[in-house]
Amino acid sequence: MINEMASMLQVVNRSIMDPEDYDLEKYDELKSLYDLLKQKGQLSVAETQAFVQELANIRK
Repeated sequence: MINEMASMLQVVNRSIMDPEDYDLEKYDELKSLYDLLKQKGQLSVAETQAFVQELANIRK
């Protein structure tokens, strides 16, 4: 799921999207972000930055 999000967000620095860095206790938050991303499809630059920042906030 995280790797797919990285592809959808076109993240260049994949090290911030390493699935090992995310705690399973935060699965619900990750799933919500994933579902929103799938629903929106394309994001603006600002939305992409916000998604990446939110992912950074929920890393271990």
